Amino acid sequence: MSLHISNERPQPDQVLVDIADYVLNYEIKNDLAWKTAHYCLLDTIGCGLEALTYPACTKLLGPVVKGTIVPNGAKVPGTQFQLDPIQAAFNIGTIVRWLDFNDTWLAAEWGHPSDNLGGILATADWLSRTNIAEGKAPLKMKQVLEAMIMAHEVQGVMALENSFNRVGLDHVLLVKLASTAVVGKLIGLTRDELINAISLAFVDGQALRTYRHAPNTGSRKSWAAGDATSRAVRLALMAKTGEMGYPSVLTAKTWGFYDVSFKGNAFKFQRDYGSYVMENVLFKISFPAEFHSQTAVEAAMTLHAKLKELGKSTDDIKKITIRTHEAAIRIIDKKGPLDNPADRDHCIQYMIAVPLIHGRLTAADYEDNIASDARIDVLRDKMECVEDVQFTKDYHDPEKRSIANALTITFNDGTTIDEVVVEYPIGHKRRREEGIPELIKKYKINLARVYPEKQQRVVMEHSLDYDTLANLDVNQFVDLLVI
Repeated sequence: MSLHISNERPQPDQVLVDIADYVLNYEIKNDLAWKTAHYCLLDTIGCGLEALTYPACTKLLGPVVKGTIVPNGAKVPGTQFQLDPIQAAFNIGTIVRWLDFNDTWLAAEWGHPSDNLGGILATADWLSRTNIAEGKAPLKMKQVLEAMIMAHEVQGVMALENSFNRVGLDHVLLVKLASTAVVGKLIGLTRDELINAISLAFVDGQALRTYRHAPNTGSRKSWAAGDATSRAVRLALMAKTGEMGYPSVLTAKTWGFYDVSFKGNAFKFQRDYGSYVMENVLFKISFPAEFHSQTAVEAAMTLHAKLKELGKSTDDIKKITIRTHEAAIRIIDKKGPLDNPADRDHCIQYMIAVPLIHGRLTAADYEDNIASDARIDVLRDKMECVEDVQFTKDYHDPEKRSIANALTITFNDGTTIDEVVVEYPIGHKRRREEGIPELIKKYKINLARVYPEKQQRVVMEHSLDYDTLANLDVNQFVDLLVI
């Protein structure tokens, strides 16, 4: 006996429609969103420039086939590469994400919404150069900022209530989704074409989280977002040709995303799309560390100073108790050997040990020459993570969105140092006034890593002021950043 299966084409799933209508029709009026997007752009570019100092990153950059020339192609900041928009998106997305130092969003799902800049900037630059070659007007940087706000919103609102990591999927799925939507708008997709493109992002096979977790933690986590945002550009361009979509990609029985990849559950939504995510995004300012550890590292820096005041060293420590939230325990509580930098920057014990010993935590501190210091692993073995239920509750509270950690040191003689508690990292909205000057300082340091002094000044003259930047042609801005 066979079951009748209807071949009638269904209406598109509402999730697809809502994203397309938001991207095509929503007007961003919140000044905080625009200003934060400006700072986010500067910080994201800076993170990419710092990554260029690491050969493990730069070996992945450039055209797929060496020597390929792309007239009117997108340029990659900090390099001499001019590439097709798909490969340029991979290059930009990879440098942005490489050091785990760009912005963060924490909710049921985690992620780094500025990862989307790879597809956004590559596409906007390519379109601008192509338009100029055809006698048309180039895109303005304000369109890049708008696309960033919208990509942040799609990725972040989807992440609020839907945990992809709990079904084994990596958060870069949301980068591909958000980038597809906003790149689709940039290249001029119609509403139907954009819905098709978004459906293609879901029907793709999705990245597993294998490369983010022991015992397989590895460097793919540093280029996975570049891969996702470049895939988004490809899908949007395919939809532009009239390539069909799959309207019930989420809800189709047996074969849809919900049944295949989400344990039969439909997505849940806490709020409509607006500009909430950009307004509340978390900047990584002080430390290139997985965000759930940011406050723990800050607390460790405070304790390093206290150890010096007391005339003690880490050799005098018997035990360190880490009072933390559930997500931190699930993601970065690690025991045993750490085989590479990607392993170390996702280990809360390592990220506490280094500042306790050295009074710092930089990207270079994850490299083998620092990790070989035997004191680090000795100290890691003395640490214990304990969940604080209130910390976990405050982490999920939309009015707080705290990322709290508290450290208590017990010495060999049984005495302790008063617990050091840090609820909000310096990149949090609640510490924005304190954080922005430090973010600008970080940006200037990163410019100095790549450019001569004169070029640094020119870049800053055109980028530090919002109105100046927003009114620049996209190609003009990118040209300031090439070497």
